[in-house]
Amino acid sequence: MDRNKRTAVVLIVAVLLATVASLGMYRAVSRMPKRDSVAMKTVDVVVAQHALKLGARLTNDDVKLAKWPADTQVPGAFAKLEDVVDRGLISDVGENEPLTGARLAPRESGAGLPPSIPAGMRAVSVKVNEVIGVAGFVVPGTRVDVMVTLSNRQQQDSITRVVVSNVQVLTAGTRYDQENAKDGKPIPSTVVTLLVAPDDGERIALAASEGQIMLTLRNPLDTAPTATTGVRTAGLLGQTAEAPAPAKPRAPRVSAPAKPVQSEPATVPAAKTYTVEAIRAAKRTEEIVR
Repeated sequence: MDRNKRTAVVLIVAVLLATVASLGMYRAVSRMPKRDSVAMKTVDVVVAQHALKLGARLTNDDVKLAKWPADTQVPGAFAKLEDVVDRGLISDVGENEPLTGARLAPRESGAGLPPSIPAGMRAVSVKVNEVIGVAGFVVPGTRVDVMVTLSNRQQQDSITRVVVSNVQVLTAGTRYDQENAKDGKPIPSTVVTLLVAPDDGERIALAASEGQIMLTLRNPLDTAPTATTGVRTAGLLGQTAEAPAPAKPRAPRVSAPAKPVQSEPATVPAAKTYTVEAIRAAKRTEEIVR
């Protein structure tokens, strides 16, 4: 048998063996018992139909029921629509996000901004512009420091210092601005509402009344309080601001006693004399005339 025939025989035998092995594997797999798929247990959870903003009052058009795995239930979730309708949101909610008790205000507290204010805290609004509001990037949820610049006209000096630090921004701009603003986009607002303690609210109110305030944007992970001594005009120009030395009291001026005037004898001016030459006949004489 020549070489070509041997090669053909080997290929034929290899194909036959591969076919037999494939058929055997197919029969073995087809004879294996089928396992029934296990149905996953689910529960009904109330979720948001669309993105909702802080302070919104929930209606039937804002929520829906969705299936959620029973093994990974959301703590505090609701199973009935009537449990969340007519309640206000105290934080933003995304689309298809489950609603929990921590995100909803009590039913008797209504909707809007007041339910979102924690107990013991206050909401104070300050007037801002594009510069004070950090070019519109002071949006709800960000944290800022409040600085104030005070001027002393008598001493011709000014000072700038942080009066309240790490303050949360509740709202920025009007409701229309907030609804039309997208995530990360600046809001051209004129009023910013801050969440502060009562004593911090007093500082901000006094700063806005007596000077000019400025907001500085913080990193949300930076929670350390801002501790500064402020800067004065002299320090800004590289000079040392020193308090003026107190004026030394002047000794009372004592007038010297008047010296007695001594009387001097009056000097009588001497009478002037004139010499006159007189000629009588042939005699010439000189006579003194006073």
